Amino acid sequence: MAGARHRTGAALSGGRVRRIGLLGGSFNPAHDAHRRISLFARTALGLDEIWWLVSPGNPLKPAAGMAPLAVRFAAAAAMARRAPIRPTTIEAGLGTRFTADTLAALLRRYPGHDFIWLMGADNLEQFARWHDWRRIARTLPIAVIARPGYDAPARRSEAMGWLGRFVRPAGDAKRWTQWSLPAIVLLHTVPDPMSATARRAADPLWARRFQPRALRDSVTRRPVSPEVHCLLPPPAP
Repeated sequence: MAGARHRTGAALSGGRVRRIGLLGGSFNPAHDAHRRISLFARTALGLDEIWWLVSPGNPLKPAAGMAPLAVRFAAAAAMARRAPIRPTTIEAGLGTRFTADTLAALLRRYPGHDFIWLMGADNLEQFARWHDWRRIARTLPIAVIARPGYDAPARRSEAMGWLGRFVRPAGDAKRWTQWSLPAIVLLHTVPDPMSATARRAADPLWARRFQPRALRDSVTRRPVSPEVHCLLPPPAP
């Protein structure tokens, strides 16, 4: 409901809780920009850690060229190494297809955590295409990190036409657990033009370096099924 106070885990657990940023995506593959914006968001928002929600499949992206979930998770785990970032395939375990349903399930499963949704300006530009996107905004506060070439279109987007009245000042970002919902904050850092599309173009066989082996989810601690080793075609003779 609009205007509802963002519930805090501390109020539910009676003690200090972890402040978690959620960054969702295909991570096909995870790259330096994912890591950089995550570490930036951690500082700007006063987070304890970031969870990378490695999606089983994005309804807005074609399946062609999508590496298996276990391969994408392995690449994300390598990129997150030695950082307060925890890649997870929890969406596959929850059986949720849409972000709105994933967030509702996470709040039920982890009532003692404080969550904030993280996204790049490129996702804000097409946020109105997401299933039940207004419910997402009413479920968690949203932090948008600027991305080169997307900031102006994001501000003119259909979603921002509705969310614009709920913008919070960047200087107030560390107080996000106290905000009423919906709430959105726009954060700016040093631009990073890297994208997964560019990474795949530069290294089309990247997935071959991340063959799943004895993987364990960093959030649920459950083994990650190796699935199919690789969906990419064999190299040309």
